Amino acid sequence: MARLSNGQRFPNLQVPAVGGGTLNLPDDLAGQFGVVLIYRGSWCPYCNAQLAAFQRANDTLTALGVRVAALSSDDEEASRQLVESRRLGFPVGHSADIATVAEATGAYVNDEPHHLQSTGFVLAPDGTVLTAVYSSGAIGRLVPDDVAGLVRYIQEHS
Repeated sequence: MARLSNGQRFPNLQVPAVGGGTLNLPDDLAGQFGVVLIYRGSWCPYCNAQLAAFQRANDTLTALGVRVAALSSDDEEASRQLVESRRLGFPVGHSADIATVAEATGAYVNDEPHHLQSTGFVLAPDGTVLTAVYSSGAIGRLVPDDVAGLVRYIQEHS
């Protein structure tokens, strides 16, 4: 399971979406900058804080042309409750197969309890990785201010 490198196309991932349908990555983010947040689970306070921060930054990110999507191995009900409690307006995938996501993205996996570790990606409009943030534990994750700064820099220098 290799980590994704800058310039590499983000792999095709499909997971059920909260509220119905399927989250298709990176295609659902195509044409704009994208953020993919793989979070540990709704039980994780650091994940809750990260997702809430991205929701609070929604206006700034939208103005910059950035779309956000998140996913975890949580079941549909836990994911739905998280979306409602945090009032998340971006797509959230649930019931992601841990082995499939880890193999495709290089995300770290925790053995007990079994879950994906926090992993974040910023994608170019063509679905290639601009930056990846891999965490082997609870802390160390992508934050919205860094995403906004990176996108501003790219827009100003292209």
